[in-house]
Amino acid sequence: MTKIKCLLVDDEPLAQELLKNHISKIDRLEVIATCSTAMKAFEIISTQKVDLLFLDIKMPSMTGLQLLKTLRHPPKTIFTTAYREYAFESYELEAVDYLLKPITFERFVKAVDRFIRKEATVLPSATTAAEKEYILLKSGTKFHKILLDHIVYVESLKDYVKVYLEDGKKVLSKYKIGSLEAELPATTFLRVHRSYLINTQKITAFTLHDIEVGAVEIPIGASYKERAMAFLDRLK
Repeated sequence: MTKIKCLLVDDEPLAQELLKNHISKIDRLEVIATCSTAMKAFEIISTQKVDLLFLDIKMPSMTGLQLLKTLRHPPKTIFTTAYREYAFESYELEAVDYLLKPITFERFVKAVDRFIRKEATVLPSATTAAEKEYILLKSGTKFHKILLDHIVYVESLKDYVKVYLEDGKKVLSKYKIGSLEAELPATTFLRVHRSYLINTQKITAFTLHDIEVGAVEIPIGASYKERAMAFLDRLK
């Protein structure tokens, strides 16, 4: 089995160690180098084959985003950061995924699996719903398998979340909206209010004060307005 050659770029030693620990549990992954600056990463990428780049954003001298923009042929990249607000810029750079620190092993595996599936040669007819990304949410005594692209929006109800699906179904689960937000890909799901998390692919209309997903108008909270507007400006 061909190993996937990984480069880890992060100025935090503990973050590097966590990623190396995660990678050590997956046979297909191999760490070829680690570094703490974008300039050193540039040197490594220029001289070695890198299949998958794990890239922090906020680093001294040059950010991870700036590094990626300077590369003529950048490797596939998974961003690793504590800052959610750069998610949409990373999406424009065609990042594989955007992981928020602290990175759990489960979320790490999902990102790596996304990379592997994107790189694999699969006939369109062989792609099934079961191969799409999903989450498992417990409601009562049942665990519900929910495809991410079927989610329209999520509403917070104190210690619970209600997930609204495009077929009209709703799933109520004892889960904090902040915890669910951290598990969902930041390139697709946007927190626009303390009580609402939306699937940006379902946006049908918007104003300065609310966003329409499907036939529902979701208010934009004051503390989330800057982030929401930054994303919506890209749709114009």
